[in-house]
Amino acid sequence: MPRYKYYDYCQTVMIAIELEKQITPGSLEYAIHKLVEERVQIEPFEKKLKNDETGRPAYDPKVMLKIVLLAYSKGLISSRKIEQACKENIMFMALSGRQIPDHSKIADFISTMKEEILPLFRDILLVCDELKLLWGTSFALDGLKLSSNASKHWSGTHAELKKKKEKLEGKIEKLMKDHQMLDRKESKGKEETGEEKEKRELEKIRKKIERIDRYLKENEAKQGKRKKEVKSNITDNESCKMSTSSGVIQGYNGQALVDEKHQIIVHSEAFGSGQDYSHVGPMIDGGKENMKKIGKGETYLEGKIFTADANYHSSENLEKCNLEKLDAYILDVNFRKRDKRFEGQKKYKEEKPERYELDKFNYDERSDCYICPKGKLQSRKSSKEIKEGY
Repeated sequence: MPRYKYYDYCQTVMIAIELEKQITPGSLEYAIHKLVEERVQIEPFEKKLKNDETGRPAYDPKVMLKIVLLAYSKGLISSRKIEQACKENIMFMALSGRQIPDHSKIADFISTMKEEILPLFRDILLVCDELKLLWGTSFALDGLKLSSNASKHWSGTHAELKKKKEKLEGKIEKLMKDHQMLDRKESKGKEETGEEKEKRELEKIRKKIERIDRYLKENEAKQGKRKKEVKSNITDNESCKMSTSSGVIQGYNGQALVDEKHQIIVHSEAFGSGQDYSHVGPMIDGGKENMKKIGKGETYLEGKIFTADANYHSSENLEKCNLEKLDAYILDVNFRKRDKRFEGQKKYKEEKPERYELDKFNYDERSDCYICPKGKLQSRKSSKEIKEGY
């Protein structure tokens, strides 16, 4: 019979851990620790605390900031998961000083960072510049689709939302009829069970109707760039529906402008628009403003290399790059059609479809259809009246 090493789950183990020694120089955790401790101004966070004389002690903003930054670097964006990491992960324990903030405290801290996040971002950029981590000669722009905490099923134009409300009202009417049918049943047990289920369902639908009705009364139609109405979202109206490789999501288009040397982000922003071509202007302006705040001049970006993929190609973006005197390289989506290396491939040939006048079509009485000059049967899909002279 084989022998195994002895183990005992009932044994007591005392593990001595010195938290500071877990934060080793050269690691990301060490960089976060040093930046927050020595360079970040926390006075804006302290202004929101009013417990100088009364109230319980608050978590130090430095501790909260460290664990949030570390969590984001690890891809943790849930307050509950950050709380769990503070209980289980040794690096979170070290940065938090073994404190375990409740998930509600973490969520509250993040929600109040809207005004403080930009100065904090610029403080970190200033440190990066002092450490010569910024090259300042070449920049790249790219984006990522991020899901928001909102359902795409709550999206639509005002007309579509009104139809959704009417559909829900029709569903209530149907449930009321079903309820009346249940009342006629002889079995008391079935009657009570059915009635309880109907009440819960009716209450859910009524709340949905109230929610849509309240939104339509309090909000105007959302206008797009072309002055046409675009779909609103009842839960998060700044987000939008966008296509991704995993399907359609309700969310934001996160953009980052990056310095080439060490991939330091010099500006980032989340847009409620799925198309990248409209984001070059705001991202360049944001990058210029951030660099200006850390001591760079107005002309810092002039002559610098700027690269972006084909999704950003538009005449508007090219004009913006020309105005800012950038050495821009934005891939044209139609460049293969002009490249001689691809002229042998049929899909890249610019072939204009041959146009036939009305008198070239032959009418077939038996099928009540027209036949085109190439012999194909043309079935009617729509009607269009052509006025004389056109």
